[in-house]
Amino acid sequence: MASKAEVLAQAERLHAFFRDAGAAPVQTAILQPAGTLLDLYGEDIRARAYVTSDALRGEQMLRPDFTVPVVQMHMEAGGDPARYTYCGEVFRRQERDPSRPNEYIQVGYELFGSENPAEADAEVFALFSEVLSPLGLRAATGDIGLLLAAVGGLSMTPRRKAALRRHVWRPRRFRALLDRFGGRAPVPEPRRRLLAEMEAKGAEAILDAAGPEIGLRSRADVAARLDALAQDAAEPPISPAEVELLDDMLSIRETCPNALAHMRDIAVDLPAIAPALDLMEARLDALAALGIDVDLLEFEASYGRTTMEYYDGFVFGFFAETRPDLPPVASGGRYDALTRILGQGRAVPAVGGVIRPELVLALTREGGQ
Repeated sequence: MASKAEVLAQAERLHAFFRDAGAAPVQTAILQPAGTLLDLYGEDIRARAYVTSDALRGEQMLRPDFTVPVVQMHMEAGGDPARYTYCGEVFRRQERDPSRPNEYIQVGYELFGSENPAEADAEVFALFSEVLSPLGLRAATGDIGLLLAAVGGLSMTPRRKAALRRHVWRPRRFRALLDRFGGRAPVPEPRRRLLAEMEAKGAEAILDAAGPEIGLRSRADVAARLDALAQDAAEPPISPAEVELLDDMLSIRETCPNALAHMRDIAVDLPAIAPALDLMEARLDALAALGIDVDLLEFEASYGRTTMEYYDGFVFGFFAETRPDLPPVASGGRYDALTRILGQGRAVPAVGGVIRPELVLALTREGGQ
């Protein structure tokens, strides 16, 4: 196992590569305000982060990644366009697999404010491809924006679309909702019983029987939720054809040109994805212009759906095929929506990625490089 000093030396080599590519070096505090991360991800983040408290500053988290604090820094003071690189420790709780580290080094590169998203995506991917090229890694790409666009094009209520969008990064929950909205799965039993009781007694009777208000939800909040459940139950399912189109898209795992052609066929019946496909095509052209062999580059429509929820467009990862036990050596993607949230309504285009230098070092040694 490599020493921490050796990993830091490898991290510095990667950091220098990004600095030489024109990125300004930045750093962020190790202790981050917990409120921002909780607002973004809800209480789920507690299972992945180390949380502490401060008498003056309230709840704090050991930095679980760099992207959120770097975005905050840029939105508060940065000018566009801007390129940043960083190097430092991040901390993740590991409750199921003691072999996985709970503290490791990340080196990253972030690009803000480019007027051409396709070219910015290509620039970031090509830099990561170049610095990792000696390792012979497998690259995978995807596009969360395509899936979000497809959901937006379905014939269902805005409330149902919002539910699907909210669970894009939770594939099992997303599948359960899609099956229910498509009439392929029944309403969950607890909800079915509640709806039956509402029909028999009325919502007011259920609220009266619930007792006094406890917690943050008022009686009006609960009444509104009951009304939303009743309205949703009255909605007809979407057509089987629409569900099949989405299933077809989610199953795509081909080279980028073949995937694009496949999805162009899907767009004939699901035109909402056409603008995202135009962006994908422009990205492939930009990648080819930078020397990437897009004819061999893989595209997986479901890639990126189990990572951090801030990715909302192009996503990528680099994997060691000879070491399937390892996590991605590098990963990244586009996160425009995150800048809007942290910028309090002001958004800028943003894309970036991170590398695990300890994995680069291990694979370099295994390959005798």
